[in-house]
Amino acid sequence: MPEPLKKLLHEELVGDMADHVAAHAPAFDRERFVTLATDGLVALELMERSALIRDALLATLPGDFPKAASILKASLPAADTPGLSGWMLLPVNQFIAARGTDHFDLGLDLLKALTPHFTGEFGIRQFIHRDQQRALATISTWVGDPDQHERRLASEGTRPRLPWAMRLPQLVKDPAPILPILTALMDDPEDYVRRSVANSLNDIAKDHPDLVAAFIAGHIDGASAERRRLLKHASRTMLKKGHAQALANFGFDPATALTCELRLQNGEVAFGEGLDFEIRLTNSGETAHSLMIDYAIHHIKADGSLSPKVFKCKTLTLAPGQSHAIERRHAMRPITTRRYYPGEHRIAVLVNGAESASESFVLRMPSPDPGQCLFVRCT
Repeated sequence: MPEPLKKLLHEELVGDMADHVAAHAPAFDRERFVTLATDGLVALELMERSALIRDALLATLPGDFPKAASILKASLPAADTPGLSGWMLLPVNQFIAARGTDHFDLGLDLLKALTPHFTGEFGIRQFIHRDQQRALATISTWVGDPDQHERRLASEGTRPRLPWAMRLPQLVKDPAPILPILTALMDDPEDYVRRSVANSLNDIAKDHPDLVAAFIAGHIDGASAERRRLLKHASRTMLKKGHAQALANFGFDPATALTCELRLQNGEVAFGEGLDFEIRLTNSGETAHSLMIDYAIHHIKADGSLSPKVFKCKTLTLAPGQSHAIERRHAMRPITTRRYYPGEHRIAVLVNGAESASESFVLRMPSPDPGQCLFVRCT
């Protein structure tokens, strides 16, 4: 089993942070910082640990932000000299977010300086929330920066729904101000940056699918292979939901002359095993069809209702009169991301976003208590 994420921030790391800061601030109270930053640390989760270390920085660095910023910037790695880097900079992000917005340009500059050594995406959001227009005016200048990490920060830091970070409600409501940033980075030479652009567009599509579908339609003609991959990744939520324009952007038009059959090998599945099934597709029309095949498992919830989860399956082109069979096993393994209940579930085949066939199956749990639920994931 992998180590819990919370262990990325630990007592030894706190000691290393203290050493790096103390090397550039003779008046820094190293021992007090370590005491404050490790008091109860082991009982906390990752972001709680980061907040504890942030509070220790707030208590021990100068109250004057320009002085504190000068110390932190000097404490970053330089040439062959080690310094604050990696997960040490998560609480530094939080420190800058807490103290830096009253010194707007200096705070943004510090986040830009630290991002090659970790990322500034967590701290920058408070600046966007405080004064979106001013923050974006600065961030938009980073799209041409020679450093790929700083270019990525322009995209990742402005994502409306960045995981683990504060949401940006103004950009959730109206993402138009960040579209020029995403457009400028769409053909970035680094896949690392392009994937961030795709993730930001996917964030926006959760609230504004028509806007993103239209944006992609406007940028897909003549696109390079790299841009097409970016645009398709950006469309993943819309494609799973069968958004008509998103499907059409990639040539997945309604397959009106298609026959779809779904056959289950086992109508009952024991927890820990898998559902074996076959999908058979036949093009009975006179033209070829480009097909995106997904399937959805409709899980039973605690109240007995069904909730679908869509899984990617295959894309293919069927010539007129051609048939194609797909065999899959949908395995179920216990993890902590889904409560699973026994009883009748449903599997549905989605062809170009439209449900084309479905069957029911029964999940049997190993517990003698029919009301007991287990945590599992379907893969």
